[in-house]
Amino acid sequence: MIVVMKNNATKEEVEKVTGDLVAKKMQVQVNDGVECTVLGVLGDTYTIDKETFSMMPGVERVVSVQEPYKKANRKFHPDNTVIQAGNVKIGGGNLVVMAGPCSVESKAQLMGIARDVFAAGAGILRGGAFKPRTSPYAFQGLGENGIDILHEVSRETGLPVVTEIMSPKHVALFDEKADIIQVGARNMQNFDLLKELGETKKPILLKRGLSNTIEEWLMSAEYIISSGNENVILCERGIRTFETYTRNTLDISAIPAVKKLSHLPIVVDPSHAAGMYDMVESLSLAAVAAGADGLMIEVHNDPKHALCDGPQSLTPKAFTQLMEKVNLLERAMNQRSAI
Repeated sequence: MIVVMKNNATKEEVEKVTGDLVAKKMQVQVNDGVECTVLGVLGDTYTIDKETFSMMPGVERVVSVQEPYKKANRKFHPDNTVIQAGNVKIGGGNLVVMAGPCSVESKAQLMGIARDVFAAGAGILRGGAFKPRTSPYAFQGLGENGIDILHEVSRETGLPVVTEIMSPKHVALFDEKADIIQVGARNMQNFDLLKELGETKKPILLKRGLSNTIEEWLMSAEYIISSGNENVILCERGIRTFETYTRNTLDISAIPAVKKLSHLPIVVDPSHAAGMYDMVESLSLAAVAAGADGLMIEVHNDPKHALCDGPQSLTPKAFTQLMEKVNLLERAMNQRSAI
């Protein structure tokens, strides 16, 4: 349930409504928006006399929230959430690009790529240390050594880093050495992991599962938020359909859908969606045009010899060319919205 206060409601009126709800054993989240204050109410709201609360001084209306996700719901939190990672803001009109190799292979490799993507305009460095692979014989990443390399490169370049976690036992390590903790598609419904991440305050990049609906995706975000961590970034990375030409099918429609349903920022990973480097540019531009808050792109200095996902990785030169087009498109969209 949400209680929408009038735009001229006083602080005392907001506190009175909040106090009465708390007295009825409700949890109340106060969201001070630009136009009005919205009270998000959690608990057994069926016991609440909505008509009584709707008549209280300062109340505009009382609305039931039908969707199973509450705190991730835009009704609960009308204004867009903006998340801080290092010196970078994600959401609220800030287009952020995360770029780097699928897997950390060495410090020299990561440092070279970090400098290249930073020069091209990337704001966040991505790199995998623990790699969930379909085959147990494929390269599994450098593990904790990879995390240490990411942390060192981050300190030396000033770039915040995002990297994928696979196990709840590593939460403390990631909380210490990563700026954004990524939950991969295969772990989107690893609820024990999500609850553990809810105990941290680090931003969580939550990728959509291979075959999950948007509602299931938002429910996974709800696990993190309801456990105490409101810093969730959603990532559309393609879903599994009947099509076999591409690695996955990028669901562009998920961007405006999430914008309508949730206040959380959404970024797009075109590299994993297509699985082919020559599609990354087109899908990136489509995502920006659809209103994505950011992109997550794989970049490798030698894709042919990459230990992981070389076929979908851009070279630093190709990434630089992509960024030029992304920046042009972003400026054109900003100019149009200003008219």
